[in-house]
Amino acid sequence: MTRGVCSTVAAAALGVAIAAGNAAAQGAAAEVRTPAEMVATYSTLADGILALKRTEENLCRSILSAANGHAHADLGRAQKALATGDTKGAEAALEALAAEVAEMATEGDNAVGAVRKRLIEAGQHHNAAGEAQGVYDEGFVIVTKAAKASLLESSRAIAQLAHAPKAEALDAEWKKVQAVVADLLKH
Repeated sequence: MTRGVCSTVAAAALGVAIAAGNAAAQGAAAEVRTPAEMVATYSTLADGILALKRTEENLCRSILSAANGHAHADLGRAQKALATGDTKGAEAALEALAAEVAEMATEGDNAVGAVRKRLIEAGQHHNAAGEAQGVYDEGFVIVTKAAKASLLESSRAIAQLAHAPKAEALDAEWKKVQAVVADLLKH
């Protein structure tokens, strides 16, 4: 081989060696992974965040269920008063029932609403995607806009019954309420 050819071969070999070295370095860099301990910690954090979200859902279902239980008691009082001709008792029970149904529509009373407001102000939106799609009001967890509207309509109808109580109308309105609540309490 001549000196020129040897230089060219040497330069080519050096270029191949450098390219191979760069490829090996890039391969090694691509193989560098986040340490398993960090991944495990991040995974545990994700489990905790998701558990908090499920806990909030369960708590809101409990609030809804408790309000529904109180409403059942008010319904029983109203039905008993209607059956015995106790107009004043029926009126009071129907007003209480209407308030309970309204509370179900708003996922709790004013105290719960204050907590929801705090969460919203902190940027915590349980159903952010649902809010963006118009399915949920801001900060609501279980009660959709459609369910809220239906429950509020029933609350108004029950409140109107307090002025002229009728057992058949009450039963019909209560069936509407229970259909919405049953759907909301599904997991």
